[in-house]
Amino acid sequence: MKVSDATRTRIAIRMTCAREMAALGERLAPPSVSAGPAGGDAEVRCEDGSEGLIAAALADFIRKHRCLPRSVSVEGQGLYAITPPRDGRLGGCVAVVTGSAQGFGKGIAGEMAAAGALIVVADLNAELGEAVAAELCDAHGKGAAVFCSANVTDRTSLEACVEATVAAFGGLDILVANAGVLKAGGIEEMDEAAFDLVTNVNYKGYFLCTQAVVPVMKRQHDLCADWFMDIVQVNSKSGLEGSRRNFAYAGGKFGGIGLTQSFALELVPFNIKVNSVCPGNFFEGPLWSDPERGLFVQYLQAGKVPGAKTLEDVREHYLALVPMHRGCSPRDVTVAILYLHDQQYETGQALPVTGGQVMLN
Repeated sequence: MKVSDATRTRIAIRMTCAREMAALGERLAPPSVSAGPAGGDAEVRCEDGSEGLIAAALADFIRKHRCLPRSVSVEGQGLYAITPPRDGRLGGCVAVVTGSAQGFGKGIAGEMAAAGALIVVADLNAELGEAVAAELCDAHGKGAAVFCSANVTDRTSLEACVEATVAAFGGLDILVANAGVLKAGGIEEMDEAAFDLVTNVNYKGYFLCTQAVVPVMKRQHDLCADWFMDIVQVNSKSGLEGSRRNFAYAGGKFGGIGLTQSFALELVPFNIKVNSVCPGNFFEGPLWSDPERGLFVQYLQAGKVPGAKTLEDVREHYLALVPMHRGCSPRDVTVAILYLHDQQYETGQALPVTGGQVMLN
């Protein structure tokens, strides 16, 4: 991905502000940077758009005034407004959550916004995605979230989403690679088109999302070496153990953990941590409960649960497999994501969140 001049400028402003404020003893938390009318007395003017001169002008202002400027005027690019980081555990973080127009992703986005993150709702469904972003802004304040159209199987779409993320907030700190699909079926039933769809979204999509965000994250590290960033794949308990008549999904999820471990080794020098969260089943979400395409329907039709006659039979079968006798919730997954974010000494892990159904040894 080629990083545009405007993107580089926003990143330079944001991370220089974070670095210089931290040097004054403030919490290391980058502000939000966006194009917009601001200015007044607390404006930094840069006669040249080079990153070095921008950083020098900002450092001079912050050291002199011991506060953030309200805006930065860059010759040939215009005015960039500076907004202090939100309060909260994720205050200062910009998080892209793929597949967050509904289901697990929507719940994760909401929990992360409540923890102070600025959220990019990245999804193919524009109608639902824009509604979710509006809900988050209503709940957490103007500018708390934006929607970005994103197809995780298309490189161009993802690169445009990353550019839009930086345009909205000035950077990108957490990728939650949540988008996924599932099509159940036995070896003789699964057709090649269905197998390719599941693999492209769940496995290749994770690679493409990671590839799209890494250039921005590396640039942020160049400017503020103490800042940690996260890539978190929402995997599955099916990435930790095989799944009967569900091999396309399980195979892609197993492969995703291989990507996580490999990405972690490659990106650790840049303070980019890469981990997977492996949830149990979110029975209340559309993946399972959709009356036409949900997994309860698919599994009943595929005969995945021997002896099951109704959807309720299928549901009870899966609840009985969980020692805590309930499904996994978006809150459960987000708590795991928050732990991985806070923990600076952990990378390349696959963290089960299964109510005791899967225990690592």
